[in-house]
Amino acid sequence: MGASQQLELADRLANLGTETAFAVSKAAAEWASAGNEVFPFHLGDIDLATPRNIVEAMRDAIDAGHTGYCAGAGIDPLRAALADDIGTARGLQFSPEHIAVQPGGKPVITKFIQTLMNRGDGVLFPNPGYPIYESQVEYFGGTPLPYGYSMTATGFEIDMARIEEQAPNARLLIYNNLQNPLGCESSREEMERIAELAVKHNLWVLSDEAYFEMRYSGSSTSIASLPGMSERTVILYTFSKRFAMTGWRLGCAAGPTPVIEAIARLNTNDESCTTHFIQHAGIAALRDPSGSIALLEELRRRRDATARGLADVPGIEFAVPEATFYLFPRVAEAMDCVGHTDVGEFATAALHETGMSFCTRHHFGRPLPREDDRFIRLAYSGIGEERIERGLQRFAEWIDKGAK
Repeated sequence: MGASQQLELADRLANLGTETAFAVSKAAAEWASAGNEVFPFHLGDIDLATPRNIVEAMRDAIDAGHTGYCAGAGIDPLRAALADDIGTARGLQFSPEHIAVQPGGKPVITKFIQTLMNRGDGVLFPNPGYPIYESQVEYFGGTPLPYGYSMTATGFEIDMARIEEQAPNARLLIYNNLQNPLGCESSREEMERIAELAVKHNLWVLSDEAYFEMRYSGSSTSIASLPGMSERTVILYTFSKRFAMTGWRLGCAAGPTPVIEAIARLNTNDESCTTHFIQHAGIAALRDPSGSIALLEELRRRRDATARGLADVPGIEFAVPEATFYLFPRVAEAMDCVGHTDVGEFATAALHETGMSFCTRHHFGRPLPREDDRFIRLAYSGIGEERIERGLQRFAEWIDKGAK
């Protein structure tokens, strides 16, 4: 045999990030495999069953032979149902031509960037935020322009001064209201200020609305519904959270027709089409969304249990969000109690001492200069109420012991 060829991967892969939360999953699984109990607060998956009508619709679609290719932009009945559902909830007029069906919500991020960003263009995105924003901007050669948040008595607010400073150098703005990992929501005033900046600087906006329906009180507002925004905004919609369909991989991009047509061309090049029979399940979900009500009620109970448990932990500061399924507490004083200065080391110690598995601020983008990074994210979507209580009790006992 001849000499083996040296593997040289494409240079651009050096700019491709990942979801480092999966590394936390690996560490938790290894700790559990050694016979230890783990309380999984780390991954924003949902351990609740997909509503029965959706599952039955998928089976019926398979039996009916919907197992082949279909249109790259999605089947017409689903595009029509999505246009009606998204438009009605946001006070917007959408037709099927404004919808490009996707295999999940995440592809919308990639295709929005590919469609509207040239190499070197500036892209504003939230940090802490969903790490795929930063990854995709850098992978496709954009200029990252992260903006941060500051903690308040009621949650978090966007560093508007940072956005205002960087907006003249940007072409795109990624905005995630009902935010992962912070769980926070913009005030009306904050959203209006962001919209005004987008119009002033002629920015295209990706509005990541994965958690639009995942709220326990009040109602959600889309930035696309504000003056001057519908013509410059692409909405990321996903079935993953609302209908407990994370593994089904179904979502869509909703926005101006020329952009949607370009995204549909990318569909054809990337995956041909979203799985045909899964799209029929999506139609059933939108026609009868009643199953999502029980899901939300269970998540509310888990949120309340998590908040009660955290309140008993010394040295923890947090706000209780009205949406998403995350809490993002500041743990600086708790870390001091157990002798840790590095939040990653603190998380590892918590796993080994208590079984609590969670992500830290560092899993959601590179910390900004002079930022307090001593925060953790607790996701309660994949752990039941009784285990939430036991895990947080152990966590509180560990911190309390160190404080004495």
